[in-house]
Amino acid sequence: MDILRLVVTGTPGAGKTTFVRSISDIGVVDTDRRATDETSELKPSTTVAFDYGHVAVASAFQLHVYGTPGQSRFNFMWDILIRRAHAYILLVAANRPQDFSKATDIIAYMDSRVNIPMVIGITHLDRLQACTSEEVMAGLGYTARNRPMSIGVNANNPDSVNHALNLSLLSLLLSQRQNCPTPLTPTRSAPAATGKPPLQVPKPAPKPAPKPMPKPTPAGTSTDHRYFRW
Repeated sequence: MDILRLVVTGTPGAGKTTFVRSISDIGVVDTDRRATDETSELKPSTTVAFDYGHVAVASAFQLHVYGTPGQSRFNFMWDILIRRAHAYILLVAANRPQDFSKATDIIAYMDSRVNIPMVIGITHLDRLQACTSEEVMAGLGYTARNRPMSIGVNANNPDSVNHALNLSLLSLLLSQRQNCPTPLTPTRSAPAATGKPPLQVPKPAPKPAPKPMPKPTPAGTSTDHRYFRW
């Protein structure tokens, strides 16, 4: 069974742990500890290693979701988690423009280590004085010409998180399209036992079998030296 690995990263308090908990089909493994730095002003606990969840993706795929710590002092965990990821979602809180520069630092860090699809998830759009999605993207330094895929996300809403995951899978599939003989399209199957609709990603068409090597000629039976004699 194939495994897809998705990393959920972002600034402190953007909703990473909640995002993983909202979509996971299993109890989330987390490493939350009491916040003792400036993060304590946003929430009582913070992730110090990673969050882990699992999502049903059809019958041939497993989606493993990893949430990173938000503070840069734990960036060694970013490095460990992103190393084998197929794509990542960057969560940015729309009501905290002072954190936009931290988000761009995370993007630069990831881009210096991997070349994989990224989707920006904009959270807390419903908060007072929150920036609009366009303002957030501009604050991250993007224009209409270079902006990546982005989506508004309510990390407490499984349907909203599911849409973000679908967009991430679509971004991954589009990035691989040039290597696929036929285009791939995510589809949905019947709801899982948890009541959450599993994601479906069809397998790529199989690659053609390699041409057989010419049958070796026993030594001494031919003067044709075009092939190696085994």
